[in-house]
Amino acid sequence: MGEKRKPLVLIVDDEKSICETLSGLLSDEGWESLSAYSGKDGIELFQKNHIDLVFLDVWMKNLDGIQALQEMRHSKDDVPIVVMSGHGTIETAVKATKLGAHDFLEKPLSIEKILPILEHSKKIRNLEPRTFLSFSEKWYELIGNSEELSSIHRQIKSIARRNSWVLISGENGTGKEVVARNIHLQSARAEKNFVAVNCAAIPEELIESELFGFTKGAFTHATYTKIGKFELANKGTLFLDEIADMSLKTQAKILRILQEQCLERVGDNNSIPIDVRVIAATNKNLPDEIKKGNFREDLFYRLNVIPLRMPPLRERSEDTEVLCDYFLAKLAGEFQEEKKLVEPSALHLLKQYQWPGNVRELKNTLERLCIMVTGPLIREAHIREVLTDNGNNSVTPSEQNFNETLKEARNNFERSFIINKLEENEWNISKTAEVIGIERSHLHRKMRLFDIEAQRRRF
Repeated sequence: MGEKRKPLVLIVDDEKSICETLSGLLSDEGWESLSAYSGKDGIELFQKNHIDLVFLDVWMKNLDGIQALQEMRHSKDDVPIVVMSGHGTIETAVKATKLGAHDFLEKPLSIEKILPILEHSKKIRNLEPRTFLSFSEKWYELIGNSEELSSIHRQIKSIARRNSWVLISGENGTGKEVVARNIHLQSARAEKNFVAVNCAAIPEELIESELFGFTKGAFTHATYTKIGKFELANKGTLFLDEIADMSLKTQAKILRILQEQCLERVGDNNSIPIDVRVIAATNKNLPDEIKKGNFREDLFYRLNVIPLRMPPLRERSEDTEVLCDYFLAKLAGEFQEEKKLVEPSALHLLKQYQWPGNVRELKNTLERLCIMVTGPLIREAHIREVLTDNGNNSVTPSEQNFNETLKEARNNFERSFIINKLEENEWNISKTAEVIGIERSHLHRKMRLFDIEAQRRRF
């Protein structure tokens, strides 16, 4: 049986940098691509090749994107065509949709905008799922075997079947957006847009324009009409991250939209009906924020229909090992190198560490280690160096360790000490025994007691 072909994307844009950037992103996702720098060349490539998806710029010299769209639709009417524009107007979007455009994207493009389109196109074209990486598997996996994470999986499955609003709480780096995307992907809205908004990252003076959109002439420099995030998420899911960082004024407007299921763009009095499932997230204690006068109580009760709490990594430390294995495998593929191993004492330290930045900090730490460590094995000294460089001057065990008996604590320290010394002396038993000041036979007994030989064979 012949090898399955990769899905093929046609990029039509007279800006070469756009084509190169988009082509690189598509390649990372397992798609092949062709680029055309004019509408005429794009039509020719479209007609001569088995194209699975088209990204088509609107504003091009000579033959513009709308004309190219019409020609392509005349040739083949079953290929998804995504129209792109750096000046997204309602009129252009509506016209493109009426002419058969599958979607409308505003520039600048981002991976968050592109990935859902690739997944949706895969479903529309019935592309062989093995020909490229699974969208949900690559980006939105919840990794771990702990009971805490199993509970989260059960809650997601239950929540996704309903259309209720969800409020996810949890510390930074615990994976709140990952949970939100999983809820969306398992819901009846999965075919529609998932739009994520980091409320803390948008300046206060711009957040209303970002969320609700604006009309041409609404304010200085508003030279076109912009579709807001709520409209982009219509029929789909809107994820409002760090919602507690919004002003009371913006909170009031969001409350009104949630109650009335319609909105008004900035500078426009016309009401636009919307059907959006809102999933909100915060790293703050909202009842405390309400008492401080920083968050509206009525908005809290509106959003908190289904509360879901993401546990910090220190509460599910048993997942650390499987997370390390997962991230190291991913990084090895990304860096095109052999997967690195973690020595037992180093893994023990990773499990005991508090991880104030949670899963995100663990991932970043492992990425740094993969770059820094030249050999195949990540050692305890490497871990300590990286965590100290991150500003964690006291790399101490978590509070869980203080539940140990004195004997258990002493054994854990002694085991780690012996492994380190054996590594330093390249597992030469006689030399190690001499260095640490004990008889060779005594060291052998210690190694058997702590199962160190078995650990050595793992590497």
